[in-house]
Amino acid sequence: MFTGIIEEMGVVRALSKARQGSSVSILAKTVLEGLKVGDSVTVNGVCLTVVGFDRTEMKADISPETAKVTTLGSLKAGDPVNLERAMRLGDRLGGHLVTGHVDAIGTIRARAQEADALQLMVEAPREVLRYCVPKGSITVDGISLTLNEVTDRGFRVTIIPHTAKVTTLGIKQVGEAVNLEADLVGKYVERLLPGRESGGQSDIKIDKDYLQKRGLI
Repeated sequence: MFTGIIEEMGVVRALSKARQGSSVSILAKTVLEGLKVGDSVTVNGVCLTVVGFDRTEMKADISPETAKVTTLGSLKAGDPVNLERAMRLGDRLGGHLVTGHVDAIGTIRARAQEADALQLMVEAPREVLRYCVPKGSITVDGISLTLNEVTDRGFRVTIIPHTAKVTTLGIKQVGEAVNLEADLVGKYVERLLPGRESGGQSDIKIDKDYLQKRGLI
């Protein structure tokens, strides 16, 4: 489990591809502290298992499925990547609960500077937008962000100067792809709603009484 608070930007040193999968070597510093083989690290929001490391870099395998459904399949040497180690019990939850299991790939459709902040409009598929609500949470390339606007085709997020400086969103341009993970809580709430398993619509009233009976508040 992760928080969506990026610890550092690493740089892809090498990427080897084979029929059975790929492996990536990433130059890093902060995430190497206390690292062990078998630990989990998110790379641009994708949870990967560390299979080797030394004083300057870590190595992880990328399965064919992961390469297919995330942007990791298009990584190349020299690319910057967002890195976060798995959280520990007792850590502050500065962002929101992030699993590192990407739901879909989105595309940056607009980028505009507003005062000292950066506004990004991201096109997203329906399977992500169904869990998006204004002022809710979304993970973009591993970064926990607040949804400022949600449309039928995408959403808008604001990137503060600090986030722009320490993550790849500060340099991402219009047309570039990003990994998206919807809020985990929204997925569980949907699972509890009658009629959702079969794809049907429910006319049930979601009020305080309903939530209390199901232990949600």
